[in-house]
Amino acid sequence: MTIFALMARILLLETATDTCSVALGDGLQVIARKDASAPRQHAAEITLLIDACLKEAGWQLPELDAVALSSGPGSYTSLRVGTSVAKGICYALDKPMIAVDTLQALALASLQAEREEGVYFPMIDARRMEVYTAPFDAQNAPQGKAEAVIMEAGTFEEWHRRGIPVILSGNGAEKCRAVLPEDGVIFSAVGQCAAPMLLPLALRAFEAGAFSDTAYYSPFYLKPPNVTVSKKKLL
Repeated sequence: MTIFALMARILLLETATDTCSVALGDGLQVIARKDASAPRQHAAEITLLIDACLKEAGWQLPELDAVALSSGPGSYTSLRVGTSVAKGICYALDKPMIAVDTLQALALASLQAEREEGVYFPMIDARRMEVYTAPFDAQNAPQGKAEAVIMEAGTFEEWHRRGIPVILSGNGAEKCRAVLPEDGVIFSAVGQCAAPMLLPLALRAFEAGAFSDTAYYSPFYLKPPNVTVSKKKLL
C-alpha cells in the first residue's frame, strides 16, 4: 500500500446492521470509535457519534480525506441514514465517498481473526431464520453473489461434500447454530459488524481511486423494504 494511502484520514460509517457504529481511520490505525447506545438509533445518534470521534481525535471535518460507508446489504432505513449523512459531508466538503461491501468487510474481519482455510460466510441477520450472506475464500475474494438465505440443515451441504470447512460470522450466525451440523462448521468470534472493519477495504479503494459517484450512489438493499399499510382510518 502506498504512502499516500497510509496517510489517509477516513471517516468510517457502519449503518447496515442494528447498531450504528462510527470510527476514524488514520492510515492503518483506528484512532477513534463510537457505537450507538442502543439498537436502531441510527438517525438519532450518527451525527453525535461522528462529532464525538472527531473530538477524541482532535480533528475537524475538513481535515478528512474521504468518507467510507458500509454499502449493505442490510436494513433499508439504516442504510439510507448512513448514505444521507455520507453524501451530505462529501457534498459540503468536496470529499470522495467510498462504498465498502458490508459482507466482504465482515468476511475479512473473520479471516483475520480465525486464520482458517475454508469458505467464509459472513451473515447479516434478516428475519426469523433468514440471513443475508455470500461466500468468500481465504484470500477474501468473492465466490458467489450476495443472497437472502433461509438457513436449514443442508444449506452448506455442497461445501461439506467437498470437505471444505465453512466459517460463519456476523450477527446472523449465532441463530444458525441450532439447525446446522456440528461437523465442518466453524463459528467465528466476529459478531456484530462495526465501523473499524471497513478500514482495510476503504484504504484499498482509496489507493485505487475507486470512489462512488456521490450524486448517484444508492446502497445495496438486496431486498425491498418491508412496507406495511396502516390500519388506522383517516377521519
